[in-house]
Amino acid sequence: MKKNDTNVTSNFAKAFALLAQMGITIAICIGLSILIGYYLDHFLGTSPWLLLLFILFGIIAAFKSVFDFSKRL
Repeated sequence: MKKNDTNVTSNFAKAFALLAQMGITIAICIGLSILIGYYLDHFLGTSPWLLLLFILFGIIAAFKSVFDFSKRL
């Protein structure tokens, strides 16, 4: 394997890892907010309002994370 091939493979692996990290961050932000909203609705009997509110918070947090992530690059 040539040195140039190793460099391309390394760059691909780094890019894949960064994209995977971004995807996992989005999924966790939205997933946790759905769980929190669901359980608060169930506990307080306010269905579906807290679920919808927390979904909105999760989407905002996901976009902020992606924005901060892109600033670091």
